[in-house]
Amino acid sequence: MKFKFYTRPNCSLCEEAELMLKLVAEDHPIEWQTINIEEDEAIHEKYMLMIPVLEQNGEVIKYGNIGYIDILEIIK
Repeated sequence: MKFKFYTRPNCSLCEEAELMLKLVAEDHPIEWQTINIEEDEAIHEKYMLMIPVLEQNGEVIKYGNIGYIDILEIIK
């Protein structure tokens, strides 16, 4: 399962969410592309109040506080 993971530097929620992705990836076949919203003005405008954001097939799956259980529920 593949995701786009929208984040930005110095975002503690983003760091926590990425750690949860890494923990889930230890036991489940998931991949993600990390996208820094500060590198694209349109993406920044779209997600600046939502990050971190997990997106799949162009649809926002989860945003804000993303925990281990949240990710497991998405992939099952």
